[in-house]
Amino acid sequence: MTQIKDHSERYRLSNELHARPFPSLSAPCRAVFLAVKQAEAAVARDRAADLAHLIDLLDRFGAPHPQPGATHWHGGLGKHHMKWESHTEFVTYTVFLDGLGERPFDAADFEVFPADWRAAMPGERVTSALIRVEPRPAEPEVLDRLDAWFVPESLASSRVLDDAAVVAGDFRIDSHGHMRFAVFPTEGTGQRRVGRVVQRLCEIETYKTMSMLGFARAKSLGKRLAEIDHALNSLVGSMSDAEKPAEETLRELLQVSAELEDISAQASFRFGATEAYEAIVLQRVQVMREERLAGRQTFHEFMMRRYDPAMRTVKSTQGRLAGMSDRAMRASDLLRTRVDVERSAQNQALLESMDKRADLQLRLQTTVEGLSVVAISYYAVSLGGYLAGPLAYPLGLDKVELMAAITLPVVLAVWWIIRRIRHAYH
Repeated sequence: MTQIKDHSERYRLSNELHARPFPSLSAPCRAVFLAVKQAEAAVARDRAADLAHLIDLLDRFGAPHPQPGATHWHGGLGKHHMKWESHTEFVTYTVFLDGLGERPFDAADFEVFPADWRAAMPGERVTSALIRVEPRPAEPEVLDRLDAWFVPESLASSRVLDDAAVVAGDFRIDSHGHMRFAVFPTEGTGQRRVGRVVQRLCEIETYKTMSMLGFARAKSLGKRLAEIDHALNSLVGSMSDAEKPAEETLRELLQVSAELEDISAQASFRFGATEAYEAIVLQRVQVMREERLAGRQTFHEFMMRRYDPAMRTVKSTQGRLAGMSDRAMRASDLLRTRVDVERSAQNQALLESMDKRADLQLRLQTTVEGLSVVAISYYAVSLGGYLAGPLAYPLGLDKVELMAAITLPVVLAVWWIIRRIRHAYH
């Protein structure tokens, strides 16, 4: 049987789909989540530094190393279990701890990451979260705990996955710098399903935060875009001003267009990433299949009230930037047309002026040629008179008669020679 040649990336791409399995968790347990991003040029960061930092943590617990160039790892971390993932812009660490702490959402759980290791981390914290997973008690007790743990005004809670669990969180940073989420799985809910719920909460929080970076960028551009918009309106309005030179207006418009292109180039990746992150957030909320819990706000409603307006601001800024660039381009095209028309008129006038000067030069040249014939003839006749002087006596002529006799032939000869020279150079 003939061997079929596989694409060089076939197995790697297929394995990638299975490389990030959901954790298997059983209540009660806790999860500590950390997402880290470099402040600048995160996409082009040195990923080897991320991997080296992971290995440093693994070595402290005697854990096995990941494969060279790995983008994900999961395994034992001492008596705990950890999952590490490297994404396009950020890196995440999730450590799962068995049992419940003495206090709900105890910041001491974060000590699983050594302090000096955290200080040497290649990047900045984007978000971190403490997740508490405990068996689901009766609904009144669940509600009492949620009221005690979270800020009621921003609390989002719901039954998820066909009432397999209750999830809750207020998306607020606590005094220790962490988000808090609670998961109450129903008795009989499988470990992998509990792991999926916890993973979804981590993803929602991470991608929500990453997409909000686009909102921050949009707000920072607001003032400058307003200034450019005002300048652009003024320039477009001055296009009908006949007193202001079109070329000056065109130069100013080109400066505005260049600045808009620069802003667009710098913001395009962030706005594009924000759109992708927003889609992930909404998809992760949707797949949880929420049902309302005791009339409380769901995650979907929280996103609709608090998150969607921010994303709409990003889209509005993106559209505004694109619209201003288009306006500046159209105005530049109109001004270029006006400048071209004015230059064509100037060129036409210049050509007419050149024609007049050429005609004048031709007349002057003709006049000069006539005078040249006279002058050259005069000197030629004088020279001929001297040359033919000895012949005057034998011919019975005096000098005046001789000069008169040779004048006409000499003039005709000079005229003919000058005409031949002019024709030879034209």
